[in-house]
Amino acid sequence: MPAPLSRREWIATTAATAITAGAAFTSQPAHAAGVDWQVQDAPPKAARRQPIGVSTYSFWQFKPDQKLSIEECIQKSSAYGFDGVEILHRQMTDETSAGLRSIKQVALREGIPLIGLSTHQTFVSPKPEVRTKNIEHTIHCLELAHDLGIPTIRVNTGTWGTRKNFDDLMAHKGIEEVLEGYTVDQGFEWVIDAFGECARAAEKLGVVMGLENHWGLGRTAEGVLRVIDAVKSPWLEATVDTGNFLEEQYTQFEKLLPHAVLIQAKTYYGGGNWYTLDLDYARYAQLIKASGYRGFVSLEFEGKANASVAIPQSLAMLRAAFAG
Repeated sequence: MPAPLSRREWIATTAATAITAGAAFTSQPAHAAGVDWQVQDAPPKAARRQPIGVSTYSFWQFKPDQKLSIEECIQKSSAYGFDGVEILHRQMTDETSAGLRSIKQVALREGIPLIGLSTHQTFVSPKPEVRTKNIEHTIHCLELAHDLGIPTIRVNTGTWGTRKNFDDLMAHKGIEEVLEGYTVDQGFEWVIDAFGECARAAEKLGVVMGLENHWGLGRTAEGVLRVIDAVKSPWLEATVDTGNFLEEQYTQFEKLLPHAVLIQAKTYYGGGNWYTLDLDYARYAQLIKASGYRGFVSLEFEGKANASVAIPQSLAMLRAAFAG
């Protein structure tokens, strides 16, 4: 039997072991954001059920007779069996500390996480004061998300505003004329500069912005990627909506998947309010699984059917698609 170590020898041996272990840990490559969460030599990812959330927009849809409170939407979402809730910012009626606490308490009691905050802004304006106002609004939404414990907000490029209204924009498949006297490149410059400023606030607050394929300069995957690639910040990624690509929808969807932090899944039971798309969710599920995305898919019901029937029907359809 070897002689027992002296106290001094034991301390020296322990310190050497700790240094060796520390060197092995710090030798892992750093992620672009500062930390590599993909641990080397980790076991294969276990199969698990795709987490499916729902946007409170699904209950609300800007319809006067459907304007439930955020708390009521959370309770209904929990009862239907969703895994998370995405909040539509325009649906919020109380942004005070007390109002935010109310939302958090209901979510806690229902055992359902708040997964996203869907916001609206436009940076496609030649007026600096308009862009500044929208930057301030976006930072305010980032602060709300931080206070609610929400990890990501949906953001938009905005539109040129050359159509009469949103109905007219949809009638033209989201295509609009460039504002007279300006160019598309100028529009992208305004958007990129604005998101560069917002990204600094997002980093401080720890909330990722997800730029959605949502009309305007973000109508196509190419437009969304042009902004993301130019800003070059891990705090600006993509919110990918299955219902907002009106051409080559699966090809465009796949292009954005590497940047996805939230996926929104449209359904149109009863016929769509502006249009109806025939979406193959079994195919979407295959694309999502192949990409390695393991985050939330958030339902956005946008049909004319009764929401109390169509929302659980949509959930059952999505569950089946991802189980297939």
